[in-house]
Amino acid sequence: MQHKKLMPPRIMIGAPHGRSGKTVVSIGLCALFRKAGIFVQPFKKGPDYIDASWLTAASGTACRNLDAYLMAQDVLIQNFSNSSLGNDFILIEGNMGLYDGIDGGGEGSSAHLARILKTPVVLVVNTARMTRSVAALIKGYMDFEEGTTVAGVILNNVAGPRHEKKLVDSVERYCKIPVLGRIPRNQGLVINERHLGLVPFREEDTGTIAVERILHAIENHLDVEGLLSLARTAPDFPVSFRATEQRPKAIIRIGVMFDKAFHFYYPENLEALEQEGAELVFIDALSDQNLPAIDGLYIGGGFPELYLDALQRNATLRAHIASSIEDGLPVYAECAGLMYLCEEIMFDGVAYKGVGMIPSAIEFFRKPQAHGYVEAEVKYENPFYPVGTRIRGHEFHHSRLTTTKGLHCALELTRGQGIDSKMDGIVYRNIFASYTHVHASGTPSWAKSFVSVASRKARDGKSTFEQESSQEVGHG
Repeated sequence: MQHKKLMPPRIMIGAPHGRSGKTVVSIGLCALFRKAGIFVQPFKKGPDYIDASWLTAASGTACRNLDAYLMAQDVLIQNFSNSSLGNDFILIEGNMGLYDGIDGGGEGSSAHLARILKTPVVLVVNTARMTRSVAALIKGYMDFEEGTTVAGVILNNVAGPRHEKKLVDSVERYCKIPVLGRIPRNQGLVINERHLGLVPFREEDTGTIAVERILHAIENHLDVEGLLSLARTAPDFPVSFRATEQRPKAIIRIGVMFDKAFHFYYPENLEALEQEGAELVFIDALSDQNLPAIDGLYIGGGFPELYLDALQRNATLRAHIASSIEDGLPVYAECAGLMYLCEEIMFDGVAYKGVGMIPSAIEFFRKPQAHGYVEAEVKYENPFYPVGTRIRGHEFHHSRLTTTKGLHCALELTRGQGIDSKMDGIVYRNIFASYTHVHASGTPSWAKSFVSVASRKARDGKSTFEQESSQEVGHG
């Protein structure tokens, strides 16, 4: 059943370029509003899992991703609407520079998203080593693309009172938009980073302390009332939203690896599995000795390379996973999950044992081996997708397989790197393992197929695909 309602007040936190401070500002704002009893729904533009983990921790509400490449525009708007209603405030964190998109035309940029969602933008500017020039920069962003409303600015990395006065005077004189924050230079506003960006909140032992530190560092330097006032100027955005459907009675159990090594999951993916009738059972690959009674296994992304000692020591779990796969257990593995299923993972010159179901080793490199969006067509039989299905996803990995010979791959890529720049989606028995991450909102058949193959396994002891396909790993 659909209903018409209006959206809560909303803003987008954008920036001229990456590393301007928009993530720290977004984390601080979520924590500040939460402290004030304001219910915030955070969103992250793009496929990023890591920034989203911090926004979830700061707001106390699961951050959702909005991506115009991974999902159709009507689906994106529907997701945005359904998640927003019932909250007091909507905060969208952009990514990269405000106008950086998929191509030269800016499609898929943060500005593009702001226009779709009729949301004013607050620009976070790193003001180090500039004064009057800040106005030229901001004015350029205000006027660059018609329909994009840059309506406020937060000045970051301000050196002192004299520097602040010059910056504010320039913005007020030339840009005629409010300065909604003046954040002084502060080394405490730093979150640890690694090759994929910030360290995910779940891995950061002092994550809660970091959120508190950010909150205390910026709460006296932001114009909260001004931000709320600006958010209320967002034009009416009447939407049709679907009343939450009652979750069906669980018919199967799907295990989800969820720990410090594996934790890249979109909330919508887990919810989609539940909506199809799955009960989710969370598993810690570092400490659980055996698989629970499950009908399928989902191993998402993460950073297993940081926990290889612990993963290798847990030999009983790896052996149980391997024997379960041989017995027909459906397994969907993305990126880190793919690595874990291989025979070995080579890191810093040391070989660590994996589950051993994919006949290849994994090696790591300092430079990314793939970074960006993926487009693929399902070309060969597999447990999860009908042949002919087109899939959009994304990948970001510093690893690659040492050999691809003898692997059966179901996906043929038209964009992206995957396993070997041509193929992705390794299939063995009821395994589907790929470097490509999918979002259930952009690939709606994924959850239905996962639950279906797990249901057949639960009913018959093996899936239809396994009964009909070769037991050998072969060429795709």
